[in-house]
Amino acid sequence: MSETKSEIKINVALDDDKIPESIHWQSTDNPENANQQECKAFLLSIFDKDHKDTLRIDLWTKEMQVSEMDRFVYFTLRGIAETYHKATNNTELANQIGKFSEFFGEESGILPKTEPQ
Repeated sequence: MSETKSEIKINVALDDDKIPESIHWQSTDNPENANQQECKAFLLSIFDKDHKDTLRIDLWTKEMQVSEMDRFVYFTLRGIAETYHKATNNTELANQIGKFSEFFGEESGILPKTEPQ
């Protein structure tokens, strides 16, 4: 049986102070767009199997605005809730993460605030 592989490339252009000026990414699993795509931020979390700890790289360009970061974090939190539910089938805890993401969305102005019941 042959092993299928996928590759994701992330290129970060830094200024003289080592602050990201631009970020481009490319994936071999995206045949429709073989060219690099520009983005303003990425979060990478890798779980180290030996140390049972998470290694992280969080980068954003200096052009990223606070309102864009708010949206980025909101959608990331929603994604974490979905990923956690798929991986663990723990609906209760996934719903709590989802509730926090809704709270974050409302407090950051991404979502309209719901009226208290």
